[in-house]
Amino acid sequence: MNEVEKPNAEILPADKQEKGASLVEYALLVALIAVVCITAITVLGNRVSGQFSTIAGSLGSSN
Repeated sequence: MNEVEKPNAEILPADKQEKGASLVEYALLVALIAVVCITAITVLGNRVSGQFSTIAGSLGSSN
């Protein structure tokens, strides 16, 4: 088998293979953190909105 026919895993040095794997892992972590943040903001946003509505209703009825 000549150099052109070898798969990339055999051509690339081990450190480059590791770098690619860790890059994918970091991308997955960033995606997971983004999903958790969006979920938390959505849930907390709904709760805060409800609290503001309650407070506004209390202030409006006191006049």
